[in-house]
Amino acid sequence: MPETPRWLVRAGRSAEARRVIQKTVGSSSDGGGDPDSARLAGGILRDIEVEVREEAESAKLTNSSEWMRGWQELLTVPKNRRALTIACLLQGLQQLCGFNSLMYFSATIFTILGFPIPTLTSLSVAATNFAFTAAALVLIDRVGRRRILLCSVPFMVVGLLLAAVGFRFFELPPAAAGNDSPSSSSRDAAVVILVSVMVYVAAYALGLGNVPWMQSELFPLSVRSLGSGVATCVNWSANFVVGLTFLPMMDALTPTWTFALYGAVCAAGWVAIWMIYPETSGLTLEEATGLLEDGWGVR
Repeated sequence: MPETPRWLVRAGRSAEARRVIQKTVGSSSDGGGDPDSARLAGGILRDIEVEVREEAESAKLTNSSEWMRGWQELLTVPKNRRALTIACLLQGLQQLCGFNSLMYFSATIFTILGFPIPTLTSLSVAATNFAFTAAALVLIDRVGRRRILLCSVPFMVVGLLLAAVGFRFFELPPAAAGNDSPSSSSRDAAVVILVSVMVYVAAYALGLGNVPWMQSELFPLSVRSLGSGVATCVNWSANFVVGLTFLPMMDALTPTWTFALYGAVCAAGWVAIWMIYPETSGLTLEEATGLLEDGWGVR
């Protein structure tokens, strides 16, 4: 397995980088083959050399100056600001959709629903997450990042709204009855909730569970680490908020409205993705960052 062209250029081995690129795009390394492929390889190499040169120039600054310049470049350059907006949107939506609250408290939820072995029921949800995450690894480059989100998020909304409806018809027996078993109609509602949660988890694993972590391809090399760090910070901040508020929301808003609220967040997120998230599948890093040069790059 050869080294990446970026590493080779950074190491001063541009000729080797050209050969790797030519092999990737289908042009022979001896200069023969398709002239268009050779020109494409040359263009990719030039783009990489420009980025590496910019990175080297930034590294000449002192650490404090470099840090301040990085923030300035991230927040004032339009394409970097757009990349940061998209990355933070996806990372925030990944948590604010409520997925991890289900993972954290699934055993509690299934206990309330009256399942005899709530931990085993939770494992079935986790297995669904695992299976569809594995499927996403195969599909994400074939289908595309934008398309897989636009197709999967509506199923998340459907799953959450069905769960909300299920909770609407679920009733625990009165405590005075001395029986914690739910009624027959409530058992049916519990099954609906379980199925809807599995639909939601499957859709999440296909899209939002994976795509936000491809955030680095949106940023130019000079601000890639900083932009990715900020977006990841948004992810964990939203995770903290969701974990802190889920059970209080279940008490204050009822489970029906809690799940409906998460569904509304997903619906709003779908609209935002449709408006500002461009398709980056199949593009080089330079082409992906170039999409945001003069707008959001959505076609």
